[in-house]
Amino acid sequence: MEVRELWQKMLDELEISVSALGFDTLVETTFPVSILNGKLILCTKTEVSRNLVQKRFYSQIKEAMQMVFPMLDDVEIITEDQKDLYSTEDDEQISPSQEIEIEESVFIKKYTFDNFVVGKSNEFVAAAAKAVSEAPGKKFNPLFIYGGVGLGKTHILHAIGNFINTNQPKLKTLYVSCEKFTNELIEAIRDTKNPSDAKKAFRQKYRSCDVLMIDDIQFISKTDATQEELFHTFNDLYNAEKQIIISSDRPPKEIQHLEDRLRTRFAWGMIADIKPPDLETRIAILQKKSRQQNANISDEILQVIAQNVQTNIRDMEGLLTRVISYASLINHTEIDMNIVNEALRDYTDDQKEMISVDTIIDAVTEYFNIDRKALVGKKKNKEIVEPRQICIYLITEFLTLPLVKIGEIFGGRDHTTILHARNKIEEQSKSDGRIGVYVKDLKDMILKK
Repeated sequence: MEVRELWQKMLDELEISVSALGFDTLVETTFPVSILNGKLILCTKTEVSRNLVQKRFYSQIKEAMQMVFPMLDDVEIITEDQKDLYSTEDDEQISPSQEIEIEESVFIKKYTFDNFVVGKSNEFVAAAAKAVSEAPGKKFNPLFIYGGVGLGKTHILHAIGNFINTNQPKLKTLYVSCEKFTNELIEAIRDTKNPSDAKKAFRQKYRSCDVLMIDDIQFISKTDATQEELFHTFNDLYNAEKQIIISSDRPPKEIQHLEDRLRTRFAWGMIADIKPPDLETRIAILQKKSRQQNANISDEILQVIAQNVQTNIRDMEGLLTRVISYASLINHTEIDMNIVNEALRDYTDDQKEMISVDTIIDAVTEYFNIDRKALVGKKKNKEIVEPRQICIYLITEFLTLPLVKIGEIFGGRDHTTILHARNKIEEQSKSDGRIGVYVKDLKDMILKK
């Protein structure tokens, strides 16, 4: 695997987790240089871009890297004028022998039960996960965990993996995204040279593990082959008393395209949801995070930060990091409200609270004089499709909703359809004067509402 291929796979992960604006303007414009001493070297064109990527997206980039290829230890972000210092004569290759090891060590070390702050919103999930870790296949099988973006599902899954690897290292624990499972199956089916061997290797990989974790099952393909393979994999593991752990952003009954026989099996064990944390839990999370960063911040300051973000722990931790980084930049050892206000002055949460999905949809329906049901529905006539695509683009511009959530709003459309609409209007707003006027007018309307 070349470094460019590794970065492309990371971009596929980041495109779903990072806001559309941040992805387009900062993450996607970053490019890989090399892999040196276990470190992925990424490059930006300017010092300003480097600082922004480092502050806002470093943790997500590193997380994506360790999901795709956990053998690497760290990420370093440089500027273009430093590129020659980090380049190698040829792109460093990740050897096949290394790729095999991905299945042996896929868990991010910092995600442990000790680092997971437990509150009323997640105590049931934490208890169920710990029970599964201590006795894989014996309790709560399967364990189905669901909750919104940034609430700790990834942390819990990796904590289970780390616990099992430490306490029962002989067990084979395999973590895979639903998308990767589907893609590997497709590759096995399309292997024209050795089709039977490819399918056999695929089944051997997934049916010989002791613990199988499938992340983001809501992206399950609606193709019969994928669901058929998952069904038989589930049955083989379950009958052998091997542990199955599944995560999703919604409960089994709300997953589109899921066959009833799979939906039923997902509910055989334990279904546990992670809810948005209350204020006390959010403060406790920030307290632990600030200690990890050796920052001296009062509870009053942490409460202010916690009140800014109520539904996404990842965003909240990002705000804390932003405050700490700003204080470090101006050489302030003590963080007071002046520092916080200055560090967060351009934070747009207040604007996000004023601008909602409904605000944007209402503006589009009013501007184009069309019916709301038609806009979010299934009709594909031109007078509806273009406003719908513009509406989708505006939602990705103003809000940080995952693409799959936006797809749900617009009649259950696939996230790839949403991505296509966003990219199309973004391009046309620059090249087509008519679309550019529509977008500008609507942005003005939305901001004035």
